Amino acid sequence: MAIFVISACSQAKTPAPTVTTEAMAKSDAMQDDMKKGDEMQKEGDMAKDDMKKDDSMKKEGAMADEDMKKDDSMAKDDSMAKDDSMAKDDDMAKDDDMAKDDDMAKNDDSMSKDGDMAKDDDMAKEGDMKDDAMMENAQLSLSFQGLANPGEGWAYEGWIIVDGKPVSTGVFTVDDKGMASAADFQVDAHALKNATAFVLTIEPSPDSDPAPSAIHLIGGNFDSDSATLTVAHPLALGADFTDVTGSYILGAPSSKMGAEDYRKGIWWPALSLPALPESWVYEGWVVGPDGPISTGRFASGDMADSDGNGPTAGPNPGPAFPGQDFIDPAIDLTSGYAAVITIEPEPDTAPGPFFLKPLVDKNIEDAGDHGSQDMTNQAGSFPTGAAMR
Repeated sequence: MAIFVISACSQAKTPAPTVTTEAMAKSDAMQDDMKKGDEMQKEGDMAKDDMKKDDSMKKEGAMADEDMKKDDSMAKDDSMAKDDSMAKDDDMAKDDDMAKDDDMAKNDDSMSKDGDMAKDDDMAKEGDMKDDAMMENAQLSLSFQGLANPGEGWAYEGWIIVDGKPVSTGVFTVDDKGMASAADFQVDAHALKNATAFVLTIEPSPDSDPAPSAIHLIGGNFDSDSATLTVAHPLALGADFTDVTGSYILGAPSSKMGAEDYRKGIWWPALSLPALPESWVYEGWVVGPDGPISTGRFASGDMADSDGNGPTAGPNPGPAFPGQDFIDPAIDLTSGYAAVITIEPEPDTAPGPFFLKPLVDKNIEDAGDHGSQDMTNQAGSFPTGAAMR
């Protein structure tokens, strides 16, 4: 290493120092020291570089570790992703199953609803059919005057005549005040529209026979939408009783002492009565303090009645017309008795007179032996009515 010495000139020049061996040695030593310093600096730099390398390696190791961690993390993430995916798949499968179950449930519900709707539709259709059936019916209204209680075991039934055949319009009863249990009846509209007549019958109650009985009480033909009902209609009694007349006599022909016992017998030798249809008969009565007593049934006024002289008559024969003697036990018919001719259903189990009473005398008088007494026509009390469609 060369050492240069530069000196400055001044007015008094100083001589240049002499370079000694010792100085040179020191200079060499210094140079050696500088070399050593450079080497040490190089070594330090190398050490620093090594440290840097170590740090870099550490960093790379750390980075590798981090990469490994990342890889592990990624693996875990992948695993978790797979698990999540599998879980999602499971969830999706479950959701699909649940969706299927829901769909099945919905289908079942839908089917159930469809079934219910079908049932509802069926019920609605049945209801409509019932409504239609009800719409096919029409109302028949009946009103009556003078209609009485027919008695225990009997009821009234209405009938319309359609193409010559009877169609029932319903059964009803009448109480002791003459009030009917029903007045309006639902009848097949077509049948009612085409009905030509109405008739009221008396029927056994209960009645197992669907056909009308032969006991026809009142009837009438439809004129437009109404029919006037009377006993005179051909489908009923078929006779007008307003002109019926009759009389009776007191006498006891069956008694051995007839001249003395004449007040103990009643006979109808002069009855002007029309013939009755099947299931109707006439019956004679005396009605007194102890109630009504039948004198026998008959179909015509010119013939003997069903019991002849009667169960209380004497030993002698009686006449060939309706009547009865009351010899044993004896009854004085002038002691508050009435004479009555009725029209009765046949057969008839009622103990008293039927309410159809064409002839009545409310007070039997003592007109003498075989004295005649007239009876009053009561046809105005016969039942009448109307049928409205």
